[in-house]
Amino acid sequence: MTTEHLPVLADEVVEMLAPASGGRHVDATLGGGGHAERILSASDPDGRLLGLDADGAAIARVRARLGPRFGARLQLRQANFRDVGSVAPEEGFAAIDGCLFDLGLSSFQLADADRGFGFRTGGPLDMRFDTNRGVPAAELIATLDAAELTALFRRYGEEPFAGRIARAIVETRRAAPIHTADELAGLVARVTPSHAPGRRRIHPATRVFQALRIAVNDELDALQAGLASALDLLRPGGRLVVLSYHSLEDRIVKRFLQAERRGCTCPPEVPVCVCGRQPRLRLLSPKGLVPSEAEVTANPRARSARLRAAERMAA
Repeated sequence: MTTEHLPVLADEVVEMLAPASGGRHVDATLGGGGHAERILSASDPDGRLLGLDADGAAIARVRARLGPRFGARLQLRQANFRDVGSVAPEEGFAAIDGCLFDLGLSSFQLADADRGFGFRTGGPLDMRFDTNRGVPAAELIATLDAAELTALFRRYGEEPFAGRIARAIVETRRAAPIHTADELAGLVARVTPSHAPGRRRIHPATRVFQALRIAVNDELDALQAGLASALDLLRPGGRLVVLSYHSLEDRIVKRFLQAERRGCTCPPEVPVCVCGRQPRLRLLSPKGLVPSEAEVTANPRARSARLRAAERMAA
């Protein structure tokens, strides 16, 4: 079966980035390459794009699919987006016209039975984007105690039944280790109420899998670092566009953009600014953009997406 990856809010991403001929853009989360393809098409004939992804398999797929079409206009590098500030200048993208972060998993990753990202495909509980770095999720499941697992599921998954799930994991692994994604998903489904609030449209294990993936890949700290570095790379008038898929990510993005829009960090009781920080961003989508009903129908994975965008001001 051929896996097809549908880029989320593709038209809106291109509209907000506003790529043009001669532009230099970074796709910091290459994934299936759908957004990269549209950015390159919109910046014909000589716009260039640097695509980054921590997943080497994603780099290989996009190189095979888009390399013959776009040639030297497309540059690819296996790297985590937290390192965009050092990687981009090394590749000749020290000053850029736009940067995109799409924080969702690609359809290829969810369908990969060897990585354990999706609870419907089974496979070993790994969840690392770069399998050469960090520890797999199975190691966290095997070694953290109930209190530590509870804290992880609450912090990164906002899971209301975190304690119940953590205790069930500890009890289950006493008899046999939990190695695969479907084993973990089945356990979570058994010990949580099937009709709990918020459960109607998602699998009961969704938040647990989200929490493990965030922890394994240190995603939230990486996002903070990546956003700050991308802003430093943007030319005046350059655009920063971010697609997030859950409240933890979106909160980080929203606060970052708002802080850079304000500039001044002085406390309210100080009558005159003494920090000297100037606003560096102008918001393009103050409340964010969400997919249409038609897009969600065509691509259910888009349902939780929110796009935020801002433009670099002259500093």
